[in-house]
Amino acid sequence: MPPLLFRSTNGQSPAVNLREAFHAGLAPDRGLYLPEQFPQIPPAEIAGFARLPYAEIAFRVLSKFTGGIIPDDHLAAMCRDAYNFPIPLEKIHNRVFLMRLDQGPTASFKDFAAQMMARMFGHFLRDDGQQVTILTATSGDTGSAVAHAFHGVPGVRVIVLFPIAEVSVSQRKLMTTLRDNIRTIAVEGKFDDCQAMVKRAFADPDLKHIPLSSANSINIGRLLPQSVYYFYAASRLARDGEPMVFSIPSGNFGDAMGAVVAREMGLPVKKIIAPVNANDEFPRFLTSGHYEKISPSRNSVSNAMNVGHPSNLARLVAIYGGQMDETGKIHRQPDLAAMRRDLFSTSVSDDRTRAALKNFWDQYQLLLEPHGAVAWQGFLDWLAVEPPGDAPAAIIETANPAKFPEEIHKMVTWSPDIPPKMEEALKLPEDFDRMDADYGKFKAYLIQKYAR
Repeated sequence: MPPLLFRSTNGQSPAVNLREAFHAGLAPDRGLYLPEQFPQIPPAEIAGFARLPYAEIAFRVLSKFTGGIIPDDHLAAMCRDAYNFPIPLEKIHNRVFLMRLDQGPTASFKDFAAQMMARMFGHFLRDDGQQVTILTATSGDTGSAVAHAFHGVPGVRVIVLFPIAEVSVSQRKLMTTLRDNIRTIAVEGKFDDCQAMVKRAFADPDLKHIPLSSANSINIGRLLPQSVYYFYAASRLARDGEPMVFSIPSGNFGDAMGAVVAREMGLPVKKIIAPVNANDEFPRFLTSGHYEKISPSRNSVSNAMNVGHPSNLARLVAIYGGQMDETGKIHRQPDLAAMRRDLFSTSVSDDRTRAALKNFWDQYQLLLEPHGAVAWQGFLDWLAVEPPGDAPAAIIETANPAKFPEEIHKMVTWSPDIPPKMEEALKLPEDFDRMDADYGKFKAYLIQKYAR
């Protein structure tokens, strides 16, 4: 059976296989890769996931994309190696649960994708005998997850760009304390500036002699592993194929797209709730059909979601039959009625985020951090407009509360325990470069340090 092919959302680049899409990150026409068709997982197979551990579910899902590219025994070993940490599902009330994706090496949901990406990249590079430089922009957790996952991987160099004023101390130190093949750049600007610099580098013909790739959610390799935990949640919470509700705090919309991928593969989903912070470009688009990005992005306490133009909206629009280019211009409108049927989005201010965090602790004695609080408030906003019935729901907590000790202490008057790896990183000396949000300077930096 031939390998599955992937096409660009801009429609101007040839189809490629998974290995090629992985290496490229961004398509030559600056679009994002999506599979030509989503492989299907039959209901009976999904039902069987209830008896399987997470690593085996990951293998069953990801193997639908890797056929002819990665041998099954190699992929199974990667999954067992990558997913050796728990995925707690804590009951909130009735059939509503909190899924904590914060138990990995950097205490962030980004570990699920980064750990698998590093292993797949390593596999491809060993086969090809190549070297690659990974460029990644981060608004908080992606950078540390990617840095840790790829640290020491032969043939890989990593450069992480982050907005110096908008990441927490722990988020920063989890990436700036690494050395060897990891380099970090603090940008005097916003996340969108970092992301724009990375995207421009991928499309710059003057940099073609530097093999570049991405570990952001612009890379299809980030999305595919993120679909797995939605199958896992359903396998533990749903009965007899009943549809799930997921509330997913959304910034660049990679995590929400993981749920869309799972749904497109056959997972029964009643609603995908994608609440945002003050950067409300998506809920306004969903309501009006008119898209207008926010520039500069607005700074919020849920800092990893400070994104004024989410890259993955291009994929989401494509899923619904539309076409959005990398600048946010819509060339063909998606089926808005279908989007409104399947998706719900709301903007959660910092005041509402803090109130949700405090009220959640007071009512349920479960601790959230700001991004999880946005997910919870988004779920409550949806309940106010749409009766849920008896559908099981998973609220996605994306980071460990210990990453935000000041905010947590303000709300509940105590600070959470710090995971050991984070505590260790906080004590280490940092080493990072500084740069203005200037593509010319970034280009010169790449040529000086990474050109062969």
